Amino acid sequence: MTVLDPFGARLRRAMDERGPLCVGIDPHAALLDSWGLPDSVDGLERFSRTVVEALGESVAVFKPQAAFFERFGSRGFAVLEQTVADVRAAGGLVVMDAKRGDIGSTMAAYAETFLRADSPLFSDALTVSPYLGYGSLKPAVDLARDNGAGLFVLALTSNPEGAEVQHAVRADGRNVGATMLAHLAEENAGAEPLGSFGAVVGATLGDLSAYDLGINGPLLAPGIGAQGATPADLPSVFGAAVRNVVPNVSRGVLKHGPDVAALRDAANRFADEVRAAVG
Repeated sequence: MTVLDPFGARLRRAMDERGPLCVGIDPHAALLDSWGLPDSVDGLERFSRTVVEALGESVAVFKPQAAFFERFGSRGFAVLEQTVADVRAAGGLVVMDAKRGDIGSTMAAYAETFLRADSPLFSDALTVSPYLGYGSLKPAVDLARDNGAGLFVLALTSNPEGAEVQHAVRADGRNVGATMLAHLAEENAGAEPLGSFGAVVGATLGDLSAYDLGINGPLLAPGIGAQGATPADLPSVFGAAVRNVVPNVSRGVLKHGPDVAALRDAANRFADEVRAAVG
């Protein structure tokens, strides 16, 4: 079995070579319909194959949303497996957006599904929820390290409902979101050129100068495009950590399908805007 370089190193290399952009693969029913595709396994497969055909050799990171595949049962999982394989064959990195979070052997099983190198769903990184306690993520942290993979931990998300948990203040005066960032900084201590354990931090949140985003790891930033944030907003939101931001665009690119050239043009336009903003 080939031993991969750590995810953080591979991510930095991919972003330097292909540009700092993550494109979602989100085949929800409305988007399939807008592409003229049926809300079926066949539509799911054609959608995913087209996204990879259009962008697989130019975009650094792809983020399949597992739920849109899972809803079709075993046949949907088969399409997800193929999509992961296709992205990796094209040289892109896969961040599986599954937001898994549990305790003990269950968390270990989730980790084995997505972070064990010989799994058919092996992904370069996995989104995880720490809200059963950060320590509950240890099986995923350990397996990611062993397999050259990474994690993106929900820390300061863009959905307004997240604030009641993430902004809750602990007895030590630090809020929960800041606590998650501090844990990640510890995981990434000493890593070069970039740690493998990142945070999900919404690009729509405005000024985050009250938070220490210098975790020496990547910051996955949803909210670019349809949710209202723009690449030009990134420096003011992320400050000195902006070079480690992985801006995520989904509908802003995917709405241009199924035309392959239009998908490429949209992704290239966002990547150029991010480069111009980040410098």
